[in-house]
Amino acid sequence: MRILSNDFGGYPYPAQLARELARRGHDVLHTSCASLTTTPGGATAPRPDDPPRFETRPLALAAPLEKYDFKRRFQQEREYGRLVSDAARAFRPDVVLSANTPLDAQKMLLAETRRLEAGFVFWLQDIIGIAAERILASKIPIAGALVGRHYVRLEAKLLRQSDHVVMITDDFRPILRGWKVPDDRMTTVENWAPVEELPLALPTNAWARETGIADAFVFLYAGTLALKHNPDLLLNLAVAMEGREIEGQPVRVVVLSQGPGADYLREQATARHLTCLDVHGFKPFSEMPDAMAAADVLVAVLEPDAGVFSVPSKVLAYLCGARPVLLAVPAENLAARIVARERAGFVVPPDQMEAFLSSAEALATRPDLREEMGRNARAYAEAAFPIAAIADRMEAVLAKTV
Repeated sequence: MRILSNDFGGYPYPAQLARELARRGHDVLHTSCASLTTTPGGATAPRPDDPPRFETRPLALAAPLEKYDFKRRFQQEREYGRLVSDAARAFRPDVVLSANTPLDAQKMLLAETRRLEAGFVFWLQDIIGIAAERILASKIPIAGALVGRHYVRLEAKLLRQSDHVVMITDDFRPILRGWKVPDDRMTTVENWAPVEELPLALPTNAWARETGIADAFVFLYAGTLALKHNPDLLLNLAVAMEGREIEGQPVRVVVLSQGPGADYLREQATARHLTCLDVHGFKPFSEMPDAMAAADVLVAVLEPDAGVFSVPSKVLAYLCGARPVLLAVPAENLAARIVARERAGFVVPPDQMEAFLSSAEALATRPDLREEMGRNARAYAEAAFPIAAIADRMEAVLAKTV
C-alpha cells in the first residue's frame, strides 16, 4: 500500500506507527505541521535508521501558527489543508490516515482523497467539535456558540464520510453512534507511547545537571498548557512546596511548556517570588527519558469539561518513565482509568485543589509508594505499548479501505 500518514501535531506515536508500516514494506509519506510553537516536537525529523520506504515531510506555514488568535488560526488551518492536499496529490496514496488535524484542514484533505479515489481513515484523537463548542461558547457567548455548533456538525459529517474511523477510546462510540456513524466502520485502538524510544535513564544525568535539578526533589510537568488545562494547579503546588525539603533535597516544580499557561506561571513565579517554580520551553522528544528520570513525580492536568473529548497523550509517555503520576483529570477519562487501574499514581478531580495537594504530599513523603507506582507504570507500558501489535491492528484497518 501507499499510505499517507498525516498528523498535524507532529506527535511521537503516529510517527512511530508510520515508520513501522514502512518497515513492513508499505510506501509511507508522513506529513505534519512544521509551524507549531505550542506543542513539543522532534519526532518527525529524519533519522539515520529510517526505513527506505519512509519519508517524513513537515509542512511549513507562511508564519508560525497563531493558536490563540481564532481568526488567524482559521486561515492558517485552511492553509495547512491546502499544503497537505497538495502533498496527497503528488504522492497519490492508496489510503490516507489522518490524525489530530483541524476540521477545516481535514475537510480539504478528505475531499482531495476522494478525488484521488483513495481510502480515508479518520484517526479520532479528540472530539474537536465538542471541544470547540464548549470553549468558544465560554469565550464568545453568542457567536462562539454558533461557531461551535458549526464544528460539531462538520465533524459529524466528516466522520460519516470517512471509510473508517479509528477511535482512541470506546468512550467516543456513543457520540459517534448519535452522529450516525455505523458500528462496522468504527475500530478502537487505544493510544500509546513509543516505549521502545523511551528507555529508562539514570536520575542524575547531564540533562538534570544542565537544568539545575540534579540535587532536587522534582515534580515535573511536560507538555501543552492550553485552554483545556488549569495552570493554577501547578502554581498552587509550587506555593505549597516553596521552601520545603524532602529527603534532604529542595523541592522544585519544573514545567516544560510554552504558550499562555507557561507565560502565566512565569509571571506568577516572579510576582510571588517562588524560587521552586522553574518554567522552561518545550524540550525535544529525545530528551524525555532523561527528563522523566530526573523527576520524582510526573504531573498532568485537564479541565473538568475536557474529560469526554480528550485523552492526554503525555500521560502515556509518563507511564514509560517508571515514575508515579499525579493526575488531575476527570475520573471517567481513559488516562485516569488506566492510572487508577494499574496503580501507577494518584487521580484526583481537576477542580479539587485540596485533593491534588494532598496527593502530592503523599507521594512526596512515601518513597515506597513512589517506587511501587513507578514500577507499575513501566510494567504497563512494556506490556501495552510495543508497536508490533498496534501496527497489526492499524494495518488491518487500512487494508479494509483499499
